[in-house]
Amino acid sequence: MRIAQVAPLYESVPPKYYGGTERVVSYLTEELVQQGHDVTLFASGDSITSARLAATTRRSLRLDKHCVDQLAHHVLMLERVVQRAASFDIIHFHVDYLHFPYSRRHATPQLTTLHGRLDLADLVPLYREFRDMPVVSISAAQREPLPFANWVGTVHHGLPRALYRFQRGRGEYLAFIGRIAPEKRVDRAIEIAKRAGLPLKIAAKVDDVDREYYESLVKPLLDDPRIQYLGEIGDGEKEEFLGGARALLFPIDWPEPFGLVMVEAMACGTPVIAFHGGSVPEIIDEGQTGFIVNDLDEAVAAVHRVGDLSRRHCRDVFEQRFTATRMACDYLELYSALLEERQQRRTGVAG
Repeated sequence: MRIAQVAPLYESVPPKYYGGTERVVSYLTEELVQQGHDVTLFASGDSITSARLAATTRRSLRLDKHCVDQLAHHVLMLERVVQRAASFDIIHFHVDYLHFPYSRRHATPQLTTLHGRLDLADLVPLYREFRDMPVVSISAAQREPLPFANWVGTVHHGLPRALYRFQRGRGEYLAFIGRIAPEKRVDRAIEIAKRAGLPLKIAAKVDDVDREYYESLVKPLLDDPRIQYLGEIGDGEKEEFLGGARALLFPIDWPEPFGLVMVEAMACGTPVIAFHGGSVPEIIDEGQTGFIVNDLDEAVAAVHRVGDLSRRHCRDVFEQRFTATRMACDYLELYSALLEERQQRRTGVAG
């Protein structure tokens, strides 16, 4: 297949540090190339890929201090995608709804993976208008706010099987990784670690929009020798960070669409203690690969029980359910279904 993957320009593909969407696009793109498909990746110029790179910007926008209007670069990229649309069998968008007006005006089959939260009132009229746009969810829970959208499938994220190695050790600290933001609740993670009597290592970035939350609520909590804030870390550091932990804390306070870090932890053999919400029950097998909790007391109790879980089983579940190969095969089925649907329409018109 001739496939176009269209990534956001905020981070490189794969990202240098934080960037879940771009990381998943990279894993999918590389797996499709490995399976023999002709893939063109529309992304920032500092992306690294074995596909054909079509760069709109010289570097990722988050790291470009000279970039003022990020939307302008995305509009330009989408125009270039449309100009080349006829050269692809399928176009796979990862830029939310930005391309919807463009995609009504070309004939190439396309679909969009929605990577973010959808429980926003502003989105309802937009998705009602564009009910003809085929969209893919990354969890069943993500669909709930927009049941009327044109859902064509749900595909859980996957990682390359060899990206992280299984770590047998039990670990003597708890881990938190991601963004320091109100909905991610690193303050909960700190409280859990303190009450459980274990060190906590935090590997996370702080976006400008969350700076006040960090300064006013989180920073004062870091004045404890058991709490270690490491800043952002890259893929090369995650294996040691996650694999060396007794458990990953995932104390969210929002309807998490997926939560890739839960899968990254399982790939290292590390169980997850997660607050109930969004995709969590789809990813974590209660009492097998982690514990799903509802409050701080349950979370602290789970920390004391997590040593009873099999780290080998966590890794086995990753290999069975969350590899990039499985993810790519799921998407290829959706691509084939869309191509078959177009062929049927053409046959019907011809008949």
